[in-house]
This record gives sequence, structure tokens and C-alpha cells, in this order.
Amino acid sequence: MHGVPNPTFPNLGTKNNMEEAFGFIGEPLDTTQQRVRLAARALARHNLVHAYGHVSARLNNESFLVCAPKPMGLIEPGEDGDIVPISGELPPGVLGEVRCHQKIYAARNDINGICRIFPRNVMTLSTFKKTPKARLGFGSYFFPHPPLWDDPLLLRSDEQAFEFAKTLANNRAIVMRGNGAVCVAPTVEESVVMAFYLEESATTELAVMASHPDHQSVCFTEEEAKIRATGTGRIYERLWEYMTEGDPEKF
Repeated sequence: MHGVPNPTFPNLGTKNNMEEAFGFIGEPLDTTQQRVRLAARALARHNLVHAYGHVSARLNNESFLVCAPKPMGLIEPGEDGDIVPISGELPPGVLGEVRCHQKIYAARNDINGICRIFPRNVMTLSTFKKTPKARLGFGSYFFPHPPLWDDPLLLRSDEQAFEFAKTLANNRAIVMRGNGAVCVAPTVEESVVMAFYLEESATTELAVMASHPDHQSVCFTEEEAKIRATGTGRIYERLWEYMTEGDPEKF
């Protein structure tokens, strides 16, 4: 598996903006349940998942909440997810790949939201063993590009999940060859935003690959990416509003 730690770009986000826009650690459980349901349906609404995938939010240092084990677009208002320990066995009925959430939360204290997604263009690009470069603003959040988990098999063992989290390192996303991706962030809402950014970046990367010569397409420099990969100006909030428009449980 190939992953390059990216300490230059830790996930951005502060307690203040979490509390103002997207909830916070220690909020009422019912609120977190609602936020996770909104995230699940937003991913489905924008074709980032289909029958498969899952999304979660950290509750505290010991546990997190994962959505109900069903197609996310079919999760009903009020349908609760499952509380999962960060360390220990998965509870009965929880999907096997949720163990990757466990290992990521254990390794990354800055992460409070995770989504497991299946975006079409990210998956197509991954079959070339490629992940999208930072060619446009959305891609700057993953500069220079997300790491690739070069294994098309499902993550069904703790050993796999541990190595997967290690390959993710300090990045905002990791692409799985022929098998989707995982996006992480300081809140579950921001992880959904990252999923949208990742697919937009992959769409651009495929378009560039289809042109000749592709080296004429300019990538962000490290300095440009540092400046562009911002959460100010309600950047995350505006996309979240767009992705959740029409949801029956929208706050």
C-alpha cells in the first residue's frame, strides 16, 4: 500500500466553527443521530454512494455513531444508527468495514467524522493506480494527491484496517483501488464535503488524462494549496446546505 504522510495539511477546523455550524463532541445523542442521517442521505443524493457505504461521527474518545447498516439513501427520518466502540469487537449487525472507522478514530484525535464512499470517477481513476492531483481548488484539500490503498479487497480484518489507517496518515482522504474511498474531517459534515471535493477532483483528472499532452494542465504549488485549502467564508457550510437541501430532517 502506498501512502505519503502529509503533515503540511492536517485537517482544518476549530471547536468554535464546529459548535457554530456542525455540532460538537458531547452534544445530545439524538442530535448526532440526526446529523449522521443527514450526512448519509446527502451522500446518496449526490451519487457518492449507492447500496454500499457508511458514515460515522465520533461521540467521545471511546465510541462513535455509525449510520444504520442499509443503503444510505433509504435511511428513514428518525432511524437510529449504532454506537460502536473505538477499541474492541464490532457490535452485532454492524457492517464489517466499519472496523476501518475504528482504526482511524484511534489513530487520529483530530478526526470526528468519516465517510466510506463509492464515487464513480474516483473508482475509475483508481483502476489506473492514480488519485487526483491538485489541479483545481477542490483538489487543493488533498495536496499533492490522496494516498492510494493498492488492494481491491474488502477490509474485513483488524490487521487490514490498521494498515489502512496507517496509509491514510494525516491526509483528508484515501482512495481504494477499484473499491471507492474514505474521507475524514473534524466533523461528519466536513467529511461529506470532502467526498464531494474528491469526486470533482477525480472528474477533472480523468478529463486531463483524456487530453494530450496532459502535462499542460497546471497543478497547484504547495504554497497555493496551503492558501486555497481553507474553511473560511462558510465554504464548507455552503456546500453542506446545497447537499442537504430538501432533506426532511434538515435543521
